[in-house]
Amino acid sequence: MIKSILVGLDGSEHARTAGAYALWLAEKLGARLTAMHVVDLATIEGTFFHDISGSLGFEPYLDLSSKIRGALVERGELILEAFVKEAGAAGSTIEVVNSVGIVANEIAEHARIADLVIIGHRGANEKYSTGLLGGNAESITRKSPKPVFVTPLEFQPCTKPLLAYDGSTKAAAVMHQAAELCVQLGTGLTVLTVNPDEARGRGVLEEARKYLAPYNLEVSFELQQTGNAPERIANFIREREHDLLFIGAYGHSRIIEMVIGSTTEYVLRNAECPVYLHR
Repeated sequence: MIKSILVGLDGSEHARTAGAYALWLAEKLGARLTAMHVVDLATIEGTFFHDISGSLGFEPYLDLSSKIRGALVERGELILEAFVKEAGAAGSTIEVVNSVGIVANEIAEHARIADLVIIGHRGANEKYSTGLLGGNAESITRKSPKPVFVTPLEFQPCTKPLLAYDGSTKAAAVMHQAAELCVQLGTGLTVLTVNPDEARGRGVLEEARKYLAPYNLEVSFELQQTGNAPERIANFIREREHDLLFIGAYGHSRIIEMVIGSTTEYVLRNAECPVYLHR
């Protein structure tokens, strides 16, 4: 049961969408919502060379780090205030946290007392990032002790969830969370497995069928035997217009280890829906 949600906000378009999903889920689930902004310590420390200039006698640059820190903290307060107003208009009450530190570390620390972390696919420094996610988003998915809900650029209510299931321990864990959440949201659930061996694939789906049978859910099962798993999952989402994907952080191919692996990388890059990652 999700009763506590933590959402990361940085003023970007992606974060605004993350906020919209957070408000929507909090209302649907009756969950407590905490909005968090982190002043990136690396941004402040990046003014080091400006401070050197100041120490050499260039007065305008003296104590630039503390001035930038103050300005960024104030900006964070404005971002949080705007979200609180939006939440109030939606009838929600939230807690806010405005901290200074390493973004992923701060969010992971606060995630210890949350059930779900919601973040945007990319952040305020999107144009400077490389790879599938913004740098902070990638670090959060690796460090968070709780499931992470990665949102796309556009918001839409989740009414047609998909579970990527391969029979692994982590996939079984996310299947439990998918079932619980879908019951709370009042949706059905599609279970997809990708396996070229028909007998094994149907065996995996039968495991899922037995597990999900006690839940009050309308469940459909799909076996895909062609194509590799990452491409097949992403294509299936697009073809069937699914609006939420549940996936385990480790599968038989160890999707996430110390860094994001190829399966999740491909799915996150190509899926046009939120991805619920369970580690």
